[in-house]
Amino acid sequence: MLLVIAMFAAALCLGGMLFFSAVMAPLVFTKLPADSAGAFIREVFPWYYLYVAGTSAVAALGLLALNAPAAALMAIVCGLALYARQILMPRIDRLREASRAGDQEARVRFRRGHRISVFINAGQILVVAAVFVHGLL
Repeated sequence: MLLVIAMFAAALCLGGMLFFSAVMAPLVFTKLPADSAGAFIREVFPWYYLYVAGTSAVAALGLLALNAPAAALMAIVCGLALYARQILMPRIDRLREASRAGDQEARVRFRRGHRISVFINAGQILVVAAVFVHGLL
């Protein structure tokens, strides 16, 4: 039963991340004006990261007694989601505002922070996909 719960949570986590990355974000930026799209996505991100943290935490707990390495990977996904939500995204938002005000150093740091967030998200997707596929085998 724990494996079913863990795999269901991992599937929800992976599906949510893929939907947001491949459908929601591109759609928002194609259908809304740039300023509105950016503001909307910034409002969605905290909820997105809570979703990833919650589903990955459930998967980690379900896997704990069955597969400690997979549980650890899902716990890392959870930790990174919380880091992105609580630390990285607020920093990126502040840098974005400073960049818009003309601060060139903030612009460089914003781009770096954004690349880091994209790298983290892509890594999380790969890790959750690997755990999910491994759990099905």
